[in-house]
Amino acid sequence: MSGNDVRPGERINKYIASTGLCSRRQADTLIEQGKVTINDRVASSGDKVLEGDEVKVDGKAVIPEDSRIYIALNKPLGITCTTDKRDPSNIIDFLNMDMRIFPIGRLDKNSSGLILLTNDGDIVNKLLRAENNHDKEYKVTLDKPYSADFKSKMEGGIPILGTVTLPCTVIPESKRSFRIILHQGLNRQIRRMCEYLGYRVVKLKRVRFMNIELGNLNTGEWRYIKGNELKRLLELAGID
Repeated sequence: MSGNDVRPGERINKYIASTGLCSRRQADTLIEQGKVTINDRVASSGDKVLEGDEVKVDGKAVIPEDSRIYIALNKPLGITCTTDKRDPSNIIDFLNMDMRIFPIGRLDKNSSGLILLTNDGDIVNKLLRAENNHDKEYKVTLDKPYSADFKSKMEGGIPILGTVTLPCTVIPESKRSFRIILHQGLNRQIRRMCEYLGYRVVKLKRVRFMNIELGNLNTGEWRYIKGNELKRLLELAGID
């Protein structure tokens, strides 16, 4: 699959209209106003978009609706959720896909499990802006059995990073393991919460992001998100 999957030489106004952003006539106006670029060069009305070109409107990349992809990956330990290819462990090289693609949020290098990726910058921005409204579920294993009041303390809020964590849900599974459902995404939040109470996280795996579940994906495997699952994700993200 190519980066934009467009027909060779598609006129710039038609290309923009195919993204669902606006009509061809409105696209012409944006082009006249100098708000459209092709590969960071200001576009002219007669320009054509070739396969692999990056088109931006007001500095934001736009992609035809039928070329947008959404991926669920079971991220292995040691892979970094960055698009910076100077990092040898970057997630883009790990996927080895022939297109511009971005992770939605991040998982620590030492954490595994579900991470979503897409070439749709709009959903990335909307999901991250409203992160505190979205459930994220993790399986956690500690270095020792937790105390009887561990659950209530975690759910009631832990002071870290100059704030107190929002209420969360803790579901015990064994003496040293539990599931936790968060509604926010502070840096290394679960590890810091547990450390505050005197425990060290030895295993952390994300199993759900909003309505997307890890399911039976093996470590390192990925699948496309589509159909009703994708429709619901876009609804939750506030995208029509």
